[in-house]
Amino acid sequence: MSIPMRSYQWDELTDEQRAVVEIAKEQTKHSYCPYSHFHVGAAAKLANGVVIRGCNQENAAYPSGLCAERSALFAAGAQYPDQPVTMLAIACYTDGHFTKEPGSPCGACRQVMLETEHRYGGKMEVLLYGDNETYVFDSAADLLPLIFVSENLKG
Repeated sequence: MSIPMRSYQWDELTDEQRAVVEIAKEQTKHSYCPYSHFHVGAAAKLANGVVIRGCNQENAAYPSGLCAERSALFAAGAQYPDQPVTMLAIACYTDGHFTKEPGSPCGACRQVMLETEHRYGGKMEVLLYGDNETYVFDSAADLLPLIFVSENLKG
């Protein structure tokens, strides 16, 4: 099974993609990560043009924290329940700089990204930023090819 991913240099991204990635990069500054020191920012662009921001929030009781992707997507669903997410950008910052290669969402975030697409019945472009390149996926399903959605719960 192959993953349909494209890799772009910064100047090859569209203006819209760069703008959403810049918001994700900015969000790394609001991350609370005193344990991992791995700052992650996310920006979810909605169909109405609004961009919802998220960042990772750690906790001494590790399972109580939340990843940047989920914080942005859950905030989008809570604040704009009728607006599909059309684009999600993610950036990672550690040791004084953005990561050279793009960071990859954890499995829980991939599932939430997929559920977000399924909820609205459309694809969400996913951008994973790295200083060397940015990975672009047409759909969250490309990151989780063996999907589990509501239809799987039915007999």
